[in-house]
Amino acid sequence: MTLFDGVYPFYPQPRKPFVFDINTIIVIVVFLVIAFSFLLILPGIRGRARLYWLFRVIISLFIGGVIVAVHFTSDWERGKVKANTTYKSFSPALVDVDIGLHIGLKGVNITLVGNPVDQLNETINYNEYFPWWFGANYDYEYNEGLHRGLPNPILYVAEKFSGNSPCGLHNLYRIAGHYASATLWVAFCAWLVSNMLFSMPVPVYGGYMILVTGAFLIFALLSFSTVRNSPTCIIQFGHASLQAAYGASFWLTLVTGLLCFLIGAVVIAMNYACPNLLKAFFDLDDDEEEDKAVLGEVFVNPHFPQLQNISSQPNFRLTVKNS
Repeated sequence: MTLFDGVYPFYPQPRKPFVFDINTIIVIVVFLVIAFSFLLILPGIRGRARLYWLFRVIISLFIGGVIVAVHFTSDWERGKVKANTTYKSFSPALVDVDIGLHIGLKGVNITLVGNPVDQLNETINYNEYFPWWFGANYDYEYNEGLHRGLPNPILYVAEKFSGNSPCGLHNLYRIAGHYASATLWVAFCAWLVSNMLFSMPVPVYGGYMILVTGAFLIFALLSFSTVRNSPTCIIQFGHASLQAAYGASFWLTLVTGLLCFLIGAVVIAMNYACPNLLKAFFDLDDDEEEDKAVLGEVFVNPHFPQLQNISSQPNFRLTVKNS
């Protein structure tokens, strides 16, 4: 960060991805492959059950994919501001830039894009990631950024989230993200159990478990939103301030939680109002009819042809009275 022979600090490191990183892409690809595998079975299903099967698979995989993917996204909170600020240390030159803040459960992305991109004979298009999940050292990454000579706006925003900052944002976001992530994994386990229960003869228990899934998704949102109740720390660039608001991952998790509540409520209501329709939707009628057929078999003595003729009739009933 010092001036050496007229050369100012520079930034040679490659840019890091934000919002959709490699982990998020892997999760999306895995769930798409699973969905495609289930769709290959679809032509072998006859009648209306094909539509029911398609609906169940798509909705279930959507819920599971969202629960896993939002762990790795960086847009639970996001903010953006246009500013005219210094670019390098020991340089009075000002640049017009867009400064972006992308907060996830495990860290924060800070972006810096020039308006235009080429200014001061350089390409201003930067992105830095600073992790705070348990096992990572945020302050170490911040100090490494100081040694590499990151642009001043990135260092200024990153310093607000460091452990030594008087804002105290580091511990708040670190703990809130940890508990939100743990709660989401519990919701994922509940989602797995609900899928197993939906394939059993009593699907109402799957409805109860999908309600549990939605409840833990809401708990994850409440865990993360506790940060918003803390005193705000102003990130000021001249007359403009950088303020973060809830991002796409937060609202997508909320929609998924409400969807789980809706599915659970519909399943429970149908179990009491029209259980036969519910079993038909989950393709459970065939098993029930087979059970009735097995239980309804009656042995007829071949020496009595009259009984054989009667038992072959569709309305035949056998009543046994105890003497």
